Amino acid sequence: MPYFKAVLFDWVGTLVVPKWGPIAGRPKGAHWIERTLLGLGRDAPDAETRRISEALSEAARLPEVASGWSDVSADAHRDGYDGWVRAAGIEPALADALYATLSDPVGNPFATDVAPTLAALKAAGLKVAVISDIHVDIRPAFVNAGLDTHVDAYALSFEHGRCKPDPAFFGVALDRLGVSPDEALMVGDRSGRDGGGVEAGLATLLLPPLTDTTEERLHLVLGACGLAAGTGATR
Repeated sequence: MPYFKAVLFDWVGTLVVPKWGPIAGRPKGAHWIERTLLGLGRDAPDAETRRISEALSEAARLPEVASGWSDVSADAHRDGYDGWVRAAGIEPALADALYATLSDPVGNPFATDVAPTLAALKAAGLKVAVISDIHVDIRPAFVNAGLDTHVDAYALSFEHGRCKPDPAFFGVALDRLGVSPDEALMVGDRSGRDGGGVEAGLATLLLPPLTDTTEERLHLVLGACGLAAGTGATR
């Protein structure tokens, strides 16, 4: 039998590549910025993309910006974002458009090993939850990718007013799956947030944050569950 009855997955950086992430040889968030500029009917030359990226990166390092983020609600997230773009000197029309692009969950591509991993977990009878510090509903992203049938429950911070590493937030996901902490594995990419699963009593697997969809690491999840990669069989 598998070692666990359920797996809790973080979303950004664990299952999907974030829009505001590094791209080899490109400015940070280049795809997000370019997509937004083109959506506004503007040109998106490398120089302009780099200028915006560098301004946002510099602003993100300011203590008052870094401490102003929260995903406990949609309003709290927008307040933190507004402080960030103001500090970066981004003009309002572009700031609003960048936020709309950032808040579209469908625009974050899934890693190539997500589908087979979720399918293997379901085939082995494990339940799956997605637990995310997020300000928007990410369910449409799973529907769009054809992965919604593999997910049994979602725990989204803006819906519950709690964020990781709050043990009570992990408890929301566990309650929705109907399992106890010792029956579940938490999988994430941030020690300060996802590592809070340990304090909630969950075995926790931390992986490096995704930077490309071709980075396949989720076989480690199957191994931790006692399953052979790509199958529902136990080792």
